[in-house]
Amino acid sequence: MTNSRIVSRSLATHLIRYAVVAILLLGGLYYAWTTLPSTTPSRDQREVEALALVQSSQAIGHPTVLQAMNEHVRMMKDRGQGVRLGEWRVKHVEGDIYEIRVQLRDQGVRGQWFEREFIWHAHLKLKKVNAASLPADGVTPKAPDVEDGTVPSPSGPSKS
Repeated sequence: MTNSRIVSRSLATHLIRYAVVAILLLGGLYYAWTTLPSTTPSRDQREVEALALVQSSQAIGHPTVLQAMNEHVRMMKDRGQGVRLGEWRVKHVEGDIYEIRVQLRDQGVRGQWFEREFIWHAHLKLKKVNAASLPADGVTPKAPDVEDGTVPSPSGPSKS
């Protein structure tokens, strides 16, 4: 009788241990499923168009904004400094205007980390991109604000 009691007690102990492990694994999977972001966020066609408009727009010193950001990351890595370019995020603002954001974390020469958020507004109807943050302003060339009849003459004011 003692032998059967020991066997049933060890069997019950094993079953309890397996049940606890199974509950912990299922809880971890449930947590990951419900709280972690998806690796492939779904985007509608207009969001894709806005992102492409910003990434392909002209940059200062580079053909496109995307190439400028990637080149900065490459140069930092070549110097042995830490750098991380975040995900490109798109948010509908209103009408044909979308906001595109990307965060860049890079390491300074003294080891300190800097985080900058680049923000652009893409106007789909006008096919125009405006920098909406100071870091983005340093990458995006300014469009000339020239209106008809307001251009000053190159020789300066005329004397009569």
